[in-house]
Amino acid sequence: MFAITKNEIPIKDESIIATRMKYFISLGSNLGDRRKNLVQAVSLLQKNDIRILKASSVYEASPVGFTSQPWFLNQVIEIETNMQPESFLIMAKKIEKSMGRKRTIQKGPRCIDIDILLVENRVIQTKKVQIPHPELEKRKFVLTPLKEISPETIHPVLEEKIEDLWRKCQDTSSVVFFKKSNE
Repeated sequence: MFAITKNEIPIKDESIIATRMKYFISLGSNLGDRRKNLVQAVSLLQKNDIRILKASSVYEASPVGFTSQPWFLNQVIEIETNMQPESFLIMAKKIEKSMGRKRTIQKGPRCIDIDILLVENRVIQTKKVQIPHPELEKRKFVLTPLKEISPETIHPVLEEKIEDLWRKCQDTSSVVFFKKSNE
């Protein structure tokens, strides 16, 4: 048995070689057993060759945008995968659908929401994918758990640390540490 190095593989396009990338993704739920929904989403991600590197605490947050709905549980996880962002997004939407998510009201109630926040230090703007997430720096319910697990990460467009973006964020919605007994 011998190992083949990257230089020995006869591929002209180096981008074809899969490399594992680090993502930060957010999970949110405000319908059903919210905590169980987050746990199930993480489990389903792991079944799709996603390696969980870090997970924030769970936070309870008031809804933003469409406010006439239950409060959310939110969490941010750092993952590693060899999926490209567009493929990851397709897989995430399939997980949402398999868990019963129905898209009826924009920013409305949902059993699960999986969003890509950051992919390493990349900036990607396509019809289907926008990375970094276009609302990241405006959402305290995402910045709070992201700051917990990676305060020094730099937003690749704004070129500021997550901790600094959290400090400057003007979102006044409520975001509190979730105690399991509240469910």
